[in-house]
Amino acid sequence: MKRKLRSIAQPGTTWEALRRAHWKAMGLSDEDLEKPKIAVVNSSSELAICYRHLDGVAEVVKQGVRNSGGYPIEIRTAAPSDLMIGMGHRGGYILPSRDLLVNDIEIAVEGAQLDGMVCLSSCDKTMPAHLMAAGRLNVPTLLVICGYQPAGRLDGEHVDIEDVFAASVQAALGKLPRERLLQMTDVAIQGPGVCQGMATANSMHIVCEVLGMTLPGSAPVLANSPRMFERARQSGERIVDMVRDDLKPREILTPGAFRNATTAMLAISGSINCIKHLQATAEETGVDVDIFGLTTELGRQVPVLCAVRPNGERTIDEFEHAGGASALLKQLEPLLDTEVLTVSGRRMGELVAEAQVVDDELIRPLSRPVASQPSIVVLRGSLAPESAILKLGARQDAVARRFDGEAIVFEDAGEAIAAIKRGDVRPGHALVARGMGPKGGPGMAGGASSIVYALFAADLQHKAAFITDGQLSGLCNKGMTIAEVSPEWAVDGPIALVRNGDTISIDVDARTMDIDVPDEALALRRAELGERKLTDASGYLSIYRRDVQGMSTGAVLLPCD
Repeated sequence: MKRKLRSIAQPGTTWEALRRAHWKAMGLSDEDLEKPKIAVVNSSSELAICYRHLDGVAEVVKQGVRNSGGYPIEIRTAAPSDLMIGMGHRGGYILPSRDLLVNDIEIAVEGAQLDGMVCLSSCDKTMPAHLMAAGRLNVPTLLVICGYQPAGRLDGEHVDIEDVFAASVQAALGKLPRERLLQMTDVAIQGPGVCQGMATANSMHIVCEVLGMTLPGSAPVLANSPRMFERARQSGERIVDMVRDDLKPREILTPGAFRNATTAMLAISGSINCIKHLQATAEETGVDVDIFGLTTELGRQVPVLCAVRPNGERTIDEFEHAGGASALLKQLEPLLDTEVLTVSGRRMGELVAEAQVVDDELIRPLSRPVASQPSIVVLRGSLAPESAILKLGARQDAVARRFDGEAIVFEDAGEAIAAIKRGDVRPGHALVARGMGPKGGPGMAGGASSIVYALFAADLQHKAAFITDGQLSGLCNKGMTIAEVSPEWAVDGPIALVRNGDTISIDVDARTMDIDVPDEALALRRAELGERKLTDASGYLSIYRRDVQGMSTGAVLLPCD
């Protein structure tokens, strides 16, 4: 063994005696005390279907650990689900839950000086939290992809959670009978796992495999399928070898790995949330990379190679059967850094050489892409000096390359949706929804996504622009929708200066977004701003609002300079 096990206390110390007493009481033998102690990080919960199956996955991982001579110790964390604990609150527990998990894991794994960890990654925020914790703690870590949920059918047609999301807003606007919506909710989810489609969870699952932090051939995968359980067992076995070989995350999470991950994100037209999660992982790992800059640089080189819902009509299970992330890497090989290391102990090039593309119509080669233009564009300008993100996806002909529109401003998602319903938002408008950023929400509440679907229901998605400092669900990919404008309203970013009637100009090809108001006038408005009237926040959300950093860091919790 290359590495001395840190879980074995120095003989004769008080800590050794106290811990030995605890562990012996829990049934560990003298032989067990000498084994690598592996944390199995489990977010099992009855709050959301995303996590209902994780106890079964944990048991398989633990058996794998035992098979390789390790001792598994299951630890529990919060179970954040965007649809269950995020959207029902005026603030937003969505993004704050990511950083809570990182600290939760630190307390258990670092506090107990465990030797390695296997993280069961499921819904949106668990995957980035696990990556961030791996980078921060730098103990041998392997992530297990816990799979997507099976979709349902209604009247012979595919129905999943994306359809329910869109239908719920249509019903609220009187565009769909409520009875039909209820029928859809009855069948849309047929088992445990994350949302169907190339939303944030499945996007991050694929990105994790490309980063090299999960075993090859892991993503995407149907939850509770034989393949998912086989990878879980293999992961439990592999982590013990990683501890023995002292293979740690900072050897894997290199600039080349982040470049590969950004390349894959663009090729699948993944969720825009991947950008901040990758940036946050880099921050926690201490890697000097700019994911926003990489997105712009690589966007000029990386075409769209697949069109899975919400980008097209193909489904995530079809993407899995076409070869999944491994097949994607095979098609992207000329653009990859193949020398990067993976948790398998092998170089990326070795894994790609063995990969197979089952369906090159679904996961296309570079020579025959679905779309040649970038799937995600980072905009900058007088309205977004740091960044703002526009997702073009695979339907790029449906999004205007330039837009000049009249601003109509809201500081509440409900008011914006009501205005759409009344007909106050018209073609040519640039709807600005602000106060939804990391500090403003606080926590990037989910209301911005509902505005996207309201514009869609009103047939305005290609006739008006939508601009927000909030985040969007990975299920949103409709029209000229620009999110995560930074700096945000709550820190007096330029979005706070926009007034009704201002002209906002967006140039996709030039990567710019500007407010056409003279600098002198903007300076006067800034002087008149006064103190921001933030929403009430107490408990953890008040701590989050105080400490969260800007989007350029991935909105991590770090001490202010």
